[in-house]
Amino acid sequence: MGKRGSRSQSQLLGSLTKKQKKHLRDFGEEHPFYDRVSRKEAKPQTCQLSESSDTSSSESEAESEPEQVSGYHRLLATLKNVSKEEEEEEEEEEDSVMDETEMNLEDGDSDISEEEDMAAESTDMQSSVASPADPEGKDGHGPPGTSEESPEEFTDAKHESLFSLETNFLEEESGGDSSPKASQDPFVQHVNTKLKEKEIQAVATNPKTTHQLKWPILGQVVFSSKFQKLETFKPPKDIDLKSVHLQKPLESTWIKTNSQFLSGPQKSSSPFTPLQKELFLIMNSYRDLFYPERTALKNGEEIRHVYCLHVINHVLKANAQVLGNNSRRRSQKLGVGDDDDFRDQGLTRPKVLIVVPFREAALRVVQLFISLLEGDSKKKIIVSNKKRFNGEYGSDPEERPPNLKRPEDYEAVFVGNIDDHFRIGVAILQRSIRLYAPFYSSDILIASPLGLRTIIGGEGEKKRDFDFLSSIELLIIDQADIYLMQNWEHVLHLMNHMNLLPLDSHGVDFSRVRMWSLNNWSKYYRQTLLFGALQDAQINSVFNKYCVNVQGQVAVRSVPMTGSISRVLVQLPHVFQRMQVESLASVIDARFNFFVNKILPQYRDAVMSHTLIYVPSYFDFVRLRNYFKKEELNFAHICEYTQKSGVSRARHFFLQGEKQFLLLTERFHFYKRYTIKGIRNLIFYELPTYPHFYSEVCNMLRATSRGEEAAWTCTVLYSKSCIPEKFSIDQILVQPVFERTGGARGGSEKSIEGILNL
Repeated sequence: MGKRGSRSQSQLLGSLTKKQKKHLRDFGEEHPFYDRVSRKEAKPQTCQLSESSDTSSSESEAESEPEQVSGYHRLLATLKNVSKEEEEEEEEEEDSVMDETEMNLEDGDSDISEEEDMAAESTDMQSSVASPADPEGKDGHGPPGTSEESPEEFTDAKHESLFSLETNFLEEESGGDSSPKASQDPFVQHVNTKLKEKEIQAVATNPKTTHQLKWPILGQVVFSSKFQKLETFKPPKDIDLKSVHLQKPLESTWIKTNSQFLSGPQKSSSPFTPLQKELFLIMNSYRDLFYPERTALKNGEEIRHVYCLHVINHVLKANAQVLGNNSRRRSQKLGVGDDDDFRDQGLTRPKVLIVVPFREAALRVVQLFISLLEGDSKKKIIVSNKKRFNGEYGSDPEERPPNLKRPEDYEAVFVGNIDDHFRIGVAILQRSIRLYAPFYSSDILIASPLGLRTIIGGEGEKKRDFDFLSSIELLIIDQADIYLMQNWEHVLHLMNHMNLLPLDSHGVDFSRVRMWSLNNWSKYYRQTLLFGALQDAQINSVFNKYCVNVQGQVAVRSVPMTGSISRVLVQLPHVFQRMQVESLASVIDARFNFFVNKILPQYRDAVMSHTLIYVPSYFDFVRLRNYFKKEELNFAHICEYTQKSGVSRARHFFLQGEKQFLLLTERFHFYKRYTIKGIRNLIFYELPTYPHFYSEVCNMLRATSRGEEAAWTCTVLYSKSCIPEKFSIDQILVQPVFERTGGARGGSEKSIEGILNL
């Protein structure tokens, strides 16, 4: 018995933390916070508490109720005044919000009931298995429809009060003026805009009113609106942070966060770069914005900084308004005051949705949020689950092959963690940030289109949820051009589920919900910011169809001044074959018939071997592949789904001349950027989506130059009625080439002016 007793005591000591051992040495007993309840005694207060606290007896509930309330109030009082030592320990040890709770209560010698202790332990165990914001347990890596989701996937009752807007109030140090009350504040003006039923009904029939202006940096800017009033403005020469109504502490933190883009005289005169100034003026006016000149190499980070500033500014103002009204309601008696004065929320808490293509982009957005809230302050903000976030969204530099040589734009886009299946909720409460917050307890949602698609689901699926999109006030779609290479259907599916009435109340206080949200008019108050690298018909369609903001829309429509053909380094005749198309709907069939009947017969001869056919659309690729198989043509094909061994064989056969044709998809070129050797004849089945792909593919001809330059050819198919190809042709052509009509080699030729004047 003595050995067993000593062994059990050693095991018990081994399970204690350093703080528990120190308390045991100093006082001869364990701290009351860590009291253990013997499992042999079947006490009601500890029975099945990990599942629900409601299973305890009525007597236990009566005893623990006042302790729970006081414990939470003590927690809220100490949450914002954590010492530096506690913050360092939190960065090293915290994996959940309850770790913060235990540390704060322990240092303050607070008492907590056994029920709360058991609930915290059970919740930590559950959160370590699967995140509440991630129903599949591995952040969305499981196959859709196979995950075992809990019925309360988006709820977190144990931690709701810690970051709840309803149970918190404005801090005393913030003062009563931190909630946006000024009538000149764009946020207040926007949310207080009142619409009438007649105006909403007239939106469907009203023609869009447009007005075009020229701005110094953005160039041609088109203001438009379907509502009666169309207001335009020009950017002032100088702006200061006070004039744009930034919420504290952004006035002081923004300058440090944005200092890397400011140099020379700009650093002292303006807190924004010229581009950031014009973009933020549009964002701060709460108009929809489409900016198609965002590139990863030049201005990508510059734009990300400015829209993150707008997001944090919006969330802080919205939360300050709610917390300020909480204080007002607490100070007033019941029944005093107008209920409409306290309408400050939506039907669900999430206000901002940021759609980014890769985890690396989400990592940079969260890092900017922390930097904007922290700044020069000596007191660091509390960031829960930071270690887990850095582990799942960060990357190991050693994983990248050292000898991988790719173009600069490829290196800029595919940097860091390029996983495209993720979603994460972020809750912000004054000086605290909670990562991996449940969606219905989050202020900001950051996700990829695929990550959202697996949650939203489709018609007929049992496990689907899109209520968290019902009250989104700010939607940011960054790097929209990359979604064309992923799956554009996911973006359309998301837009079709934005700002719909929720199917469940989710515990909302309807007396605090804004009237325009109750009327299902949220989409008229939602601001959409769309950033991409090119003008594309599908992106334009989303902006024109789904953006109906009452403040209006702003689109940048600058015509490119240089073309990618100037970067072609080989001597190559460029022949543009124009198709006659009656309508945009018939362009797909017209292109196929034109290629099969007019273009392909010219390349069937053995003399025209080593022909690469560049196909932007995967559906066109499948159609051509099936036709080539049916006609028994000697060809190979490479697409984004081809295995590595198949790619190597196809490239080898094409280089050796064993295969006359090689079909290549644009998505394969986008993700791999392989140099295809052995090309002598080049056919663009359609103009590339990215203009610089034209010069990249043309320059592949010099990879195996054997004195055959005189026989090289390049043929491009395009149609006059296809709107997106107009933008592409302008971006490609800057020097005299020839356009052929009629399809045959003997057709009439027209100069470049005929192409530029489409």
